[in-house]
Amino acid sequence: MEVRLLKPEDAKAYWELRLEALKSNPEAFASSYEEAIRRKDPLKEVASRLQEEGSYTFGMYDEDQLIGNVTLVQEKALKMQHRGNIYAMYVSANNRKAGVGRSLMKTVIEHAKRIPVLEKLNLTVEANNEKAKNLYTSLGFKTYGYEEKALKVDDQYHDEEHMVLFL
Repeated sequence: MEVRLLKPEDAKAYWELRLEALKSNPEAFASSYEEAIRRKDPLKEVASRLQEEGSYTFGMYDEDQLIGNVTLVQEKALKMQHRGNIYAMYVSANNRKAGVGRSLMKTVIEHAKRIPVLEKLNLTVEANNEKAKNLYTSLGFKTYGYEEKALKVDDQYHDEEHMVLFL
């Protein structure tokens, strides 16, 4: 298995994994599967994002199969450039408990530490996702906020915790 920075040619693999994530864990993402499949040219959008300055998406490959990903986006505004945001963390169900999530998060944290202006990383996690929260806490993240009813999926509300890691 190998973690690497995704490139535009990884767009199809990323998009397939993203759709899996949105369908299997809708409570974990602000985007919905229904919205995603209605996009006009999603592969072009993804390929463009994978080469956007200040945005870094890492993927874990098992041979030629993308099995997990995470994205780091640096804030662009002058007063917020010291902040990075972690988005779209997902590991396919068949590959959980194999250390994939930990490897992805360690990689993204190490990458962030090499960006001189970054001082902290923020992320949001579904409040009942104990496995994810335990992973993030074990890597040094601390909860700094709690949002009740942050997402509504199929008439059910989901709370979110906001976490931070100071680099």
